[in-house]
Amino acid sequence: MPIIARYLDTLRTHRLLPLLMVMLGALTPFALAPFHLWPLALLTIGLSAELLRGHTVSRTAFLAWCHGFGLWAYGGSWLYVSIHDYGYTPPWLATPMVGFVAAVMALFFAFIGFLYARFKLERAPLLALPALWVLGEWLRSWLFTGFPWLFTGYAFIDTPLIGYAPLLGVFGISLIAVFTGLVLFRVLADRTQWPALATVAALWVTGAGLQHIAWTHPAGEALSVSIVQGNIPQESKWQLEWRDKTLAIYKELSRNEWGRDLVIWPESAVPMFYHEAIDFLKETSDKALASRSAFVTGIPYIDPDEASRTLRFYNSIIALGDGSGIYHKQRLVPFGEYIPYEGFLRGAIPFFDMPMSSFSEGRADQQPLLVKNHWLGPMICYEIAYPELVRRIAARSDVLATISNDGWFGGSIGPHQHFQMVRMRAVETGREVIRATNNGISAIIRADGSVQEHAPQFQRLVLRATAQPREGLTPYVVMGNWPVLVIMALMLLIGWRRKRPS
Repeated sequence: MPIIARYLDTLRTHRLLPLLMVMLGALTPFALAPFHLWPLALLTIGLSAELLRGHTVSRTAFLAWCHGFGLWAYGGSWLYVSIHDYGYTPPWLATPMVGFVAAVMALFFAFIGFLYARFKLERAPLLALPALWVLGEWLRSWLFTGFPWLFTGYAFIDTPLIGYAPLLGVFGISLIAVFTGLVLFRVLADRTQWPALATVAALWVTGAGLQHIAWTHPAGEALSVSIVQGNIPQESKWQLEWRDKTLAIYKELSRNEWGRDLVIWPESAVPMFYHEAIDFLKETSDKALASRSAFVTGIPYIDPDEASRTLRFYNSIIALGDGSGIYHKQRLVPFGEYIPYEGFLRGAIPFFDMPMSSFSEGRADQQPLLVKNHWLGPMICYEIAYPELVRRIAARSDVLATISNDGWFGGSIGPHQHFQMVRMRAVETGREVIRATNNGISAIIRADGSVQEHAPQFQRLVLRATAQPREGLTPYVVMGNWPVLVIMALMLLIGWRRKRPS
């Protein structure tokens, strides 16, 4: 038996194995932005997979949960900034609240660990576990509205595997990455697995080749874009005394930008409801139209619901000047934009009573915005994290635009993870992405995921760049996640039928 295999057997029976699994999970986010240590994901996931072998069903589920807990405890640590710094929750309560989120999200890992051991799929680990692992990621993207964060595939955006994004999306990259990590450790533990290593090499070489395929092509002239980054302090954003000051800041920053094709402001840049800002918006729209500019901004919106005789509040984005249309956000942030079980939780602690936390979901059939005779696919804040939602919007758009306010996350790792997702959506859809944020990272991302221009965080400035409208659809936009789901189903089926020692 190779020495590595003997060492792994020792670790599997060690009493501190659960703690080791937590540590491996906590190390995994270092493979993501802002650290970009992608080989670390191969190490932590590959080793965790090996350590899941040879246990009872309940212990396998628990060990998988430990990995998931570590992943979310550090990978989602930016939640602490939102809860404590801006939700005014004391540290003694904010810390266990983050821990509770990590514990709940880790249940997805416990579920795949349960299936892995219950159906004895560890006898075909190279097929079954990657499929189960990514199945868990896919479920996290939509189940209970979804929390689509910390997917393995994001770590590999600057590797040859990015070539698979226009074909299989982030989940396809996750599948190949997890398979790679498992194979590397299987080869170390069992030297008969060299054919699997050859398969890994072929997958990575193919990914490098796929990067040279242009799935979409330019449509017309590039748009000149001015992204206005106001850097308004988050703690002051909704205070009445800051309302006029905020509008004055954006007005002054935009003063020399009229004449550009598109001037875009971030999420809720106008800190009042649409009907309250009619005069200001008309004045700004007239300036834009006189200069043949389109003007796009985030703004909250109230719409009377005649059927229920109530008012519906929306987090929205509008196009004015040489542009038109309004979009209401579809994917809302739990506890940020709406409070689940509001009747029980509202007012319990300051975090459950934050301003602008009673929004409604927008309809799924909304049209893109029309900007300078091009369709601009709008997304607000963490909607960009939903691959399926972005795919549907991109199918009807020439350029994508996402506005955000990452001020909720301060100087944590959250904004960098968020920005990495934006880059992935650009590659998946073959569309350039305009990203306008309150305090960074504002940027223009090319269709290949590279960053054309970006603005630093925590600075008040205007970023000037160009955005190229594009035509054509990537296979991922056409087919969505179905191909990778079919691949995973086949891997599970073959793994279940084999179920013999590998």
